[in-house]
Formats: sequence, C-alpha cells, structure tokens
Amino acid sequence: MRQLSFLLALCLALCCPLPVIAAKKTKTVYHRVNTEEKIVAITFDDGPHPKYTEMILDILAKYDAKATFFVIGKNLEQYGRITRRAAEEGHEIGNHTYTHAALSPLDRAQLEREILDSEGLIAECIGKSPTLFRPPGGGSSLLVEQIVSGGGDKIILWDVDTRDWAGRKSADIVKTVMENTVPGSIILFHDYAVHESATVEALKEILPRLSAAGYRFVTVTELLSYAVTAGGGD
Repeated sequence: MRQLSFLLALCLALCCPLPVIAAKKTKTVYHRVNTEEKIVAITFDDGPHPKYTEMILDILAKYDAKATFFVIGKNLEQYGRITRRAAEEGHEIGNHTYTHAALSPLDRAQLEREILDSEGLIAECIGKSPTLFRPPGGGSSLLVEQIVSGGGDKIILWDVDTRDWAGRKSADIVKTVMENTVPGSIILFHDYAVHESATVEALKEILPRLSAAGYRFVTVTELLSYAVTAGGGD
C-alpha cells in the first residue's frame, strides 16, 4: 500500500510539477544609470597622485562638484594624506586593486589579495571600507564578480571614456565628454599619470560647461540611488 501511494505521488509530481520561483539576481556591474535627472558621476582612476589629485580636488571644490576616486593600494600607501583630504571634502573612495594588475590571468587567491589588500588600506586610511570596485582596464570576469559581490560591493565601469591617460590634448578630452555625456553617465578620468596630463586643464572647461547645461555632479553611490527610482542601471 505504501509503495502504491508513493507511485501515485510520483505520477502527480511528474504531471503537475510545482512552479519554480526564480531568485531575483542582484545587479553587480554598472556602466551608467538610466535616469532623466541631469546628474553625472565623475570618476578618477589610479591615484592618488602627489601633484594632480590635489589640483583636481581644488577644481572640484570651486564648482561644488563631488567625485569618486578609485585608488590603487600601493599609491595609497605613499599618499594616503591626499585620499583622506578627498574623503573629508565629501568625495567617495573606491577600490582599484592593490597593484593595478590585469585580473584575468589571476587565480582566486591572487584576486582576493589584489582586492582585499587594497580594501583594507582604504578602510585604514579613511575609517570605512569601500563599497565600490573598478577592475583595471574594466577587465571583469565571473570570478571577479563573485568575489566583489560576495562582499556586498558593486563593480563600476563607465559609459564615457576620456582616454586622458593616453596623453590626449585638453580640447580632445573636452570634446569627448561634451559629445557623449547624458543624464546618468559615469565619466572616466585618471588622476595619476606617468607623463604630463591634460586632465586638469580639461576639467576647467568641462565642469562649467556641464554645469551651465544643467548637470549636477554626484558620487557614484548617489547616482546609483537613482537606479531604483528611475529605471535601473546599465
């Protein structure tokens, strides 16, 4: 009798399977945010730099603009004072690995060292852990996403690339930003350069022009808050 009951139950299960409820996947990677609000996130990679970062901070202060700095752990060890200044002035600090190594060839242990060593240095420097991560060159992977999202953090890429690291002229950087920026954009600059950088000069023109066009400059975390109410992020 028990065997017959089991067979009947099995038959019913096969004929009428229970509905599968899909778990909602938490978004991890952002290039921009879909919003009609004229807000943008200006971001800087590879710092802090002993010369350029402080010059950039002075310009941002002049236009009451907030930005997000994705710092490299090794640079932070040398110039932590500058990053503390950025945090104290209301800018956001994100993680850009410890050495700026290409992540794709690394195994899990190596990736965790690159990400977590830098995270620890940032927490020690500004008193709190970062919640945003940017992989060098934008080179993410499923493993990187697993490690970053496992700690509750988000991967931040961009939709406007100034390529200022390549030694471009100020006018070319300005042209790229003004032609490609839209509400919700994440703009990629660099505050560390091994050669003369035109980023500072470009910002002197970009910030007032975008401001005159009605844009407001916010941290990445503030920008992402619009993803919930204004259609999500890309």
